[in-house]
Amino acid sequence: MPDIISRKLEHVEIASFEDIEGFTTTLLEDVRLVHQAFPGISFDEVNTKTYFLKKEINAPIMITGMTGGKPELGKINKIIAEVAEKFRIPMGVGSQRIAIERTDARESFSVVRKVAPTIPIVANLGIPQISKGYGLKEFEEAVQMLEADAIAVHLNPAQEVFQPEGEPDYNFSALEKLKDISKFLSVPVIIKETGTGISMETARILYKYGFKNIDVSGQGGTSWIAVEMVRDQRIGNWKAESAKLFRDWGIPTGASIVEVRYALPDAFIIGSGGIRNGLEVAKVISLGADIAGMALPVLKRAIEGKDSLEAFFNRVIFELKVSMMLTGSKDIANMKKASIVILGQLRQWLEYRGIDFSTYEKIRRREFNHE
Repeated sequence: MPDIISRKLEHVEIASFEDIEGFTTTLLEDVRLVHQAFPGISFDEVNTKTYFLKKEINAPIMITGMTGGKPELGKINKIIAEVAEKFRIPMGVGSQRIAIERTDARESFSVVRKVAPTIPIVANLGIPQISKGYGLKEFEEAVQMLEADAIAVHLNPAQEVFQPEGEPDYNFSALEKLKDISKFLSVPVIIKETGTGISMETARILYKYGFKNIDVSGQGGTSWIAVEMVRDQRIGNWKAESAKLFRDWGIPTGASIVEVRYALPDAFIIGSGGIRNGLEVAKVISLGADIAGMALPVLKRAIEGKDSLEAFFNRVIFELKVSMMLTGSKDIANMKKASIVILGQLRQWLEYRGIDFSTYEKIRRREFNHE
């Protein structure tokens, strides 16, 4: 059985070079932004700036947590952080459990703040570690390692079930303990899924425990079940066949954003999971997210080098600005109110799930009263 460091490297290798996405869709193709032939603004007037964790960022885009734990992975984190700092967009890191347990792995994470001194940085630990004994000490250690502005606590039950060495421990005592930890933690907590989405039911549970910063990480991008399927296949694990059956499991990103926004009108939502271009960034903002999250396309270009990653973000931000201009959205606040049409499977999903569209329209445009 490979150790945790080898597993981190294998995850990046599989995510970068194996067929682990596209088994299903984000359903964002069913979201149409309504074109405004006279938008009333010029392209140069479009302002993509917004705020995240009390810091101004240049675009509503976050590089969500992916990796760290080995020198090779630290080099990737360094490239990503340098580009994130240049573009003034926030960045998360992969699970820091390895760095809590092995001090020699810390540099692969701490390098992020060294090269990105001003942007919002998000630390990362998994909720199963709480069941294994992690408490305030370990959480603060993860935060201080990065001088982080927040910590993401990731939920990955689907991945853990199929992981050869997985720890699928998700009882309510862990959530209760996390609630207690959060009361004394120096930074906010973001609850983050890992590619299978967050439902209305889960969102309401999280809110009940005091959490309203949520990264939906929906279905339609990287399938971590598929990643573990590849690992199972390599070692001849019997779980591989079952993982193949479940690799399209989850809530599509578009549906997850609407479900969480509908359930929690005042939540801060990161819309991630299969976001690949600036038009999709605009769509998730218009659906109800506050910012969009990207992971795999960033990883792939970071492996190619800094120039490739910079070219990617130049294109994404250009596409976002085009989407904003053509919907008459001068800034992000207006993009959240842009006229949209929801068609096809996404509309069917939302109707079946009992979403009242007139209520949702008011909520997504932030035209609701806080209780």
